[in-house]
Amino acid sequence: MTPKKAQASGGTLRLKYVRSVICTPVTHKKVVKGLGFTRLYQVIERPDTAAIRGMVAKVPHLVEIVS
Repeated sequence: MTPKKAQASGGTLRLKYVRSVICTPVTHKKVVKGLGFTRLYQVIERPDTAAIRGMVAKVPHLVEIVS
């Protein structure tokens, strides 16, 4: 078996935290914290992996992908 290669499309996602986690389930709060957000409207870059895309898919109402 060969080792997995990095994706050729640049390999990063720019994510923006757009809504507060107040009054959301604890699991949503943990996902936002796990992505690395510390304040509202913060933009961060994360590697474009299946794990990160899955985390974003769990909280699409709180986080958006910025191009």
